[in-house]
Amino acid sequence: MTDAVVVGSGPNGLAAALTLARAGLRVEVFEAHERIGGGLRSEPLFDSEVLHDICAAVHPMAPVSPFMRSLDLEAHGVALLHSPAAYGHPLKGRPAALAWRDLDATCAELGEDGRRWRRLMLPLMERSADVVELMLSTQRTPPNPRAVAVLAGRLPAQVLRTGGPLRTDAARALLTGVAAHGIGRLPSPAAAAVALLLGHLAHATGWPIPRGGSQAVAAVMAAHLERLGGRIHTGVRVDSLRDLPARHFTLLDVSPRELARIAPLPSGYLRALSRYRYGPGAAKADFLVDGPIPWSDPRLSRTATIHLGGAHGTASELARAETVTARGLRSPHPYVIVVDPAAADPARAVRGRRPVWAYAHVPHGDTRDPLPVIRAALERHAPGFTDTVLAERGVTAARLAAYNANYVGGDIASGAMTLWQTLARPVPRWNPYRTPLPGTYLCSSATPPGPSVHGMCGYHAARAALREWPETARTTPARPDQRTRMLEG
Repeated sequence: MTDAVVVGSGPNGLAAALTLARAGLRVEVFEAHERIGGGLRSEPLFDSEVLHDICAAVHPMAPVSPFMRSLDLEAHGVALLHSPAAYGHPLKGRPAALAWRDLDATCAELGEDGRRWRRLMLPLMERSADVVELMLSTQRTPPNPRAVAVLAGRLPAQVLRTGGPLRTDAARALLTGVAAHGIGRLPSPAAAAVALLLGHLAHATGWPIPRGGSQAVAAVMAAHLERLGGRIHTGVRVDSLRDLPARHFTLLDVSPRELARIAPLPSGYLRALSRYRYGPGAAKADFLVDGPIPWSDPRLSRTATIHLGGAHGTASELARAETVTARGLRSPHPYVIVVDPAAADPARAVRGRRPVWAYAHVPHGDTRDPLPVIRAALERHAPGFTDTVLAERGVTAARLAAYNANYVGGDIASGAMTLWQTLARPVPRWNPYRTPLPGTYLCSSATPPGPSVHGMCGYHAARAALREWPETARTTPARPDQRTRMLEG
């Protein structure tokens, strides 16, 4: 009998497996796909030398997540690389707005809103560790009072109106573009929290890209696990918990819908899971292009992440598009995130050919080909982009769900990012990871602290499991910010 089985090798599944292995448990991971990584996979889609990130590409939580820091990626050859600006937002017929890594440089370009941007971001930067601790917690312990204090003075203004207290189109678009990462109606409490978290990190630890693509992060995690004696099985689809070998623990990096499908859950818990809501979908486009993106404002070539939305890129247009999409309707000009990895990692461009990654927010389960709408969005701000495209592919929200069962209806956040579901995902229980089945835990992004590549859902779930297994009482599990000697071996 093995000690623990983990289903799913996404960042949370691997984080759960590593946390258990660091505590001395024998761990086996089962992955349905032929390659590990889940949202961290990278593949050469069109050119054998050019890697495309299939899901996640930019990782603002990697430098601040306690679990991700414990991996010491740089010591294992995976540098987190930054473009000079963390992100940008083009405005039709006007200079683009840019969130530079340097707060002073950003404020200098925002004119009359420069002082307001500084008042918004600087206190968050000064309390960044407290804010991150709160946001990446289990959401079940008393909140850090310092984080509550700094957020309480900023959240209400963001919730009440799009762009908060900012007045200029550039600053309002810059903030709203970040809020839209919450994938839901705007404004809203959850979107405001996302804006403050990711917005201040842009000027603190940045929005980096892993050298060599996201798959490099998964490879480091897998290597650590195998060094500790863990085993990974790929190409194994789990249709029932009975398919798994005998074990003490089962940790599931799956959606609530998949949990209900494969586990014999009691009716009360099933009813609670049935009330779990999924949000809008994401539809993906991948392009292989010949040369840099021809932005109307050339400064956008200095950032790896660009937010597009609306006909002109304004905050009000973007908010309308997100709200319409959240209602299940198609927007003619949806929110689009574009990533140009070579802006941070020049080695990703080979012989002038470079990958361009893009998501459009679309209604849940949308079957529309995203290529025309994403191409049009790029052409509005980068005329001639289409002429640079050597190869392309579009993945609808419906197909994205087929690629990864956790992305129900194309929902890459693994559940609607409402205030209630942020605090009570997947069901309102004190221990959100523990299911009613003995020794069985949910460790996906459907548990706190929610989506993004930080591994903390898996870490918290594994810690919950370890606390309930008396046989491990003599072993102190490694804290996520503690680099164990086992890894050095």
